[in-house]
Amino acid sequence: MAKINVLDREVAVVMHNNEDYICITDIARYKNPDHTDDLIRSWIRNRNTIEFLGIWEQLNNPDFNPVEFDGFRKEAGLNSFTLTPKQWIEKTRARGIIAKPGRYGGTFAHKDIAFEFASWISVEFKLYLIKEFQRLKEDEHKKLGWDIRRNLAKINYRIHTDAVQENLIPPELTRPQINAVYASEADVLNMALFGTSAKEWREMNPDKKGNIRDYADISQLVCLSNLENLNAHFISDRLPQPERLAKLNAIAIHQMTLLTSDATARLISGGERKRERQLPS
Repeated sequence: MAKINVLDREVAVVMHNNEDYICITDIARYKNPDHTDDLIRSWIRNRNTIEFLGIWEQLNNPDFNPVEFDGFRKEAGLNSFTLTPKQWIEKTRARGIIAKPGRYGGTFAHKDIAFEFASWISVEFKLYLIKEFQRLKEDEHKKLGWDIRRNLAKINYRIHTDAVQENLIPPELTRPQINAVYASEADVLNMALFGTSAKEWREMNPDKKGNIRDYADISQLVCLSNLENLNAHFISDRLPQPERLAKLNAIAIHQMTLLTSDATARLISGGERKRERQLPS
């Protein structure tokens, strides 16, 4: 569950069936914090609301019950007509609204419906809600893209460590000696790309968590992925470590020069934005 702050009100966002659902109970608190359920019931019994919900369900829910929907639509507008989210869900098999019990529960609605409810509560609140929701999705997409690139580097590093194990570690070495070889080879990549060893970086950055690679930017991660593959080949070819380091450093300088050029930087950032637009929100 994520939280966004809208006009000093916390609004919960959850994933349900790979879709974003926003807590309309939290939205209702902006209007009347003591009677959120009454507000939601007043909104859902409105004829325009029922029309909107019915069309949304028909577009997005193959299991929707149109017969029950027609019954609600005919009764809407009568003074005697009442409707709760639970009744709407149970009678029509609706998917656009869900009720979550428990301490962190409430009534949640698909973002399309939640924005409609926010409009009924306050146009100003709706606009800020959309703005903060978009900010949340942008942050999630950036993190997702970084995780993909970081995991790619980790996968390639496995290729690199396998090459170390197969070609550089005699079976008689002790575990501490084996770890020392792995660390030494990891620092070949660190020195080639970052110009510093893992130990030196930690000493220079005592307040930072993780390691030097956790703070690499996209260009450095792309280059690191390439260096890991190349070093695995160099190790298999039995090239001495100093020679490999010199080769990798020259390659890193060349690749980083290309990756950080204005044209390439625009291409990378453009690709990132295109991929974010293609990701489901």
